[in-house]
Amino acid sequence: MKDRAGAGSASDDGDAAGDRGEAEGSAAAAKAGREGGGAADRGDADGRAAAERSDVDSRAGAASAGGQGDAAGDRGDAEGSAAAAKAGREGGGAADRGDADGRAAAERSDVDSRAGAASAGGQGDAAGDRGDAEGSAAAAKAGGEVDVAAADRGDVEDRAAAESAAAEGGAAADRGDAEGSAAGGSAVGEDGAAVGSQAAESGAAADSQGVAARSEGSEEGATGAEGEAAAASELSEAEAELAAQRELRERIERRKAEKKAVESGKKLSGTAADLLAAVRAVESGEKPGGSVFSEAESAPRRGAPEPVRRSAPVTSAASAPVPVEVVDAVRAVLLEGGAPEALAPQVAAALGEGADGQLREDPWQLLRVAGVRPEQADGFARALLGAECGPGDERRGRAVTVWLLEQAALVGHTALEAPALSRALAQRAVPDPDAAVQSAIAEGDALVFQDAVDEPGAPVAPSAPTESGGEAEEGEQERPVRVLVGLERYALAEESLADGLARVVNSLPKEDGSADDWEAAATGSAAELIRAVAGHGLVLHTGGEASRAEPAALVAAARAMGLRVCAATHSVDGRQRFATLLARAEQWEPSAKPQETVATVAGLLSGTEGPGRDADGLLMTDLLVVLDAPQLDVESAAMLAESLPDGARLVLSGDPGVLWSVGPGRVFADLLAARVCPQVASRTPDPGPIGELVSGIGVGELNQVEAPGKEVVIVPVRDAGEAVHRTVQLVADSVPRAFGIPAEQTQVITPGHGGAAGTRVLNAALKERLNPGPGRFGGFDPGDRIAYTPAPGRTALGHVVKADAEGLHLECAGTPVVVPKERVEQSVRHGWALTAHQAVGRRWPAAVVVLPGDAAQTLTRPWIYTAFGRAERHLSVVHGVEQALPRAVAETPAKPRTTRLPTLLKAQVPTAG
Repeated sequence: MKDRAGAGSASDDGDAAGDRGEAEGSAAAAKAGREGGGAADRGDADGRAAAERSDVDSRAGAASAGGQGDAAGDRGDAEGSAAAAKAGREGGGAADRGDADGRAAAERSDVDSRAGAASAGGQGDAAGDRGDAEGSAAAAKAGGEVDVAAADRGDVEDRAAAESAAAEGGAAADRGDAEGSAAGGSAVGEDGAAVGSQAAESGAAADSQGVAARSEGSEEGATGAEGEAAAASELSEAEAELAAQRELRERIERRKAEKKAVESGKKLSGTAADLLAAVRAVESGEKPGGSVFSEAESAPRRGAPEPVRRSAPVTSAASAPVPVEVVDAVRAVLLEGGAPEALAPQVAAALGEGADGQLREDPWQLLRVAGVRPEQADGFARALLGAECGPGDERRGRAVTVWLLEQAALVGHTALEAPALSRALAQRAVPDPDAAVQSAIAEGDALVFQDAVDEPGAPVAPSAPTESGGEAEEGEQERPVRVLVGLERYALAEESLADGLARVVNSLPKEDGSADDWEAAATGSAAELIRAVAGHGLVLHTGGEASRAEPAALVAAARAMGLRVCAATHSVDGRQRFATLLARAEQWEPSAKPQETVATVAGLLSGTEGPGRDADGLLMTDLLVVLDAPQLDVESAAMLAESLPDGARLVLSGDPGVLWSVGPGRVFADLLAARVCPQVASRTPDPGPIGELVSGIGVGELNQVEAPGKEVVIVPVRDAGEAVHRTVQLVADSVPRAFGIPAEQTQVITPGHGGAAGTRVLNAALKERLNPGPGRFGGFDPGDRIAYTPAPGRTALGHVVKADAEGLHLECAGTPVVVPKERVEQSVRHGWALTAHQAVGRRWPAAVVVLPGDAAQTLTRPWIYTAFGRAERHLSVVHGVEQALPRAVAETPAKPRTTRLPTLLKAQVPTAG
């Protein structure tokens, strides 16, 4: 896979894979009352226009203008919505992770064209799932940005669809609901409208070109003191996981501080030399005074540090709410700058103590709040600074640099190439992009890296240096390099992952079981995998659904030899299916198996599932088998690698053809490309016509397959309305009658949440047919199928039980869940229809894949492969894209992401033969 740096949309190639860590989902937006700002309802179906004019009218207009070419559009109901994107290419999603410390990310709940907007001036933060279409980035023409205000289902609510980040060739925000992204936009109001948080969950764009950028909200800071007090009573699984991530980051930051400083290269020039010199300056405590940097000797490659040990998962109560006096002080500054005071809780949570002083000193710190865009922060800064404010302000350039890097992370990049970042800054009206990048590096807001590029025909250093060593030094400098800039959070996670994997690869496995025992166990289709695991610490295993029997045989064999073994899957459904395979291999009842043998990755990291940890915080296991490995992002993978004890074995197994992770990185694909460990490709094919069809798609061929039992049915449609009608007919009548599969076991999958045949419209139609009701609690009734997203990338499926003063009561995979009423809109949506990213890692007896005409440009081979592969017995394809389907299968592979993992691994691990 080729690297690519695009900021938030990397235009043609940016990839989103959102939700975070696990690819499904969306993020949070809490509804709040209007605290001062008037709400402008832009797209009410009844044509209402209610907007209170206030003092901030002129400032709001200036904020939306901001020199960025912002175009405001009115979005009506989902079927008639028009995504006002100026040149969005290939759809995808982007999401803003937000500040990981103290913030729990929650997924978007754009349910039935109801959710996606927090009340104008609402205090909620928007969160979204990262997108289908592999997290592809939204891109727009040179600096053009689209700000879309929407009114949903007659509620007087503003929606600001936040944009994805810069990319090579231009970054701006494209509108629409795209799978794998949801956007929360806190917009400095237009016509007096308060900044509204909006979210659109991950989806491959549905409104023709639409792409929404996802942002992770800061839940504790956004819901107010009352919501936080309720949350503090019991630590959720998502909070425990985030706390564990904070613990990891603290440790790797300490490790980073102990490493040797990077020096600038003597023979580098231009941007590369400037950036590397800026790193040296900040590490020495000096800020570069200008663009002229002195030369320095080239830095030797640093060795691998000692492995970092992660402590046991944190199980304490949630962090305390932000003090009221801090929020009040921030509110006063916001009002002074013409920004809605409803933003005060989010700003205080993002900036912490002294937030008001930070805002006065640097108004562009407002960009730290999820969903706020540069032109909105510009308007706020102009109001506070007056004549002192300008596009060339160093503070602005630094803040926009960080914002662009955050947008890039939302679409899967762990870093950006310096030239692409500079181009994106220029498109955001930053007059001196290089100086802005240098300032961000000098202030410690970003990190810079110089990675060698392995290209055919690259110059090779002389074999023998001269006496002075000059010739060898000159030869070394001729080797091509790329200069990358990234956020510390993801850069350190990727370095920590490389260190942890290097430790696993280079350590000798424990003497568990004799060679004869391993050889005796190596039988059947799993023989090659078992032999590889016997002699190596890290092994990669690839294959489709049927190949899961091979890791199951490995787990059974290792347990028979007395090893402590744990298997982890992406979803609860995957855990149950793997437990069934393991039961067949070991001949026991699946219901009798202890939870520590088979867990979910999220449960394993949060400490609620799995074998437990020792006094050092390490997993008490000798062999960890991770299924659904393509869904691992760099942070989750780093936590797993650092949790393994010395001598433990790690097996990563998955289907390389499915969508990548929602969070940044492409761990499984990078490891396959790096070739640092044995790779075992399964020869077990997926059976039946569906297996044959999906296997062909994986190699770029859309074949006609024989389906004597109607296992695969193509249903052609002319328009989106007919697509919705036929979908409901298939789920409610045709599939149950022909195959005996009830409607609750049939899953509808569509590219995005928006559009005339997106999840919102389909869910509304399916609810009306299968479980009609008034939607007594936020649009939900008892018996409704739902998709609950406690954190980005993690979607639990279930149904509504009841609603009361505590909130909405759900049952997800047999587990009761209570969602507080203030979080229902941002984290719960109907679940009869899902996006492919929400569906990945799961299977159903029957699947209906809807391909509306307006989604033709967003289809990719991995999306089609993932969607079609969710069916076990029957697949219906509601086909309205004509030749776009075979074209996408043949010509549109996964979009690359810019990552550093292969380079980091090559420095520490020899390439496997």
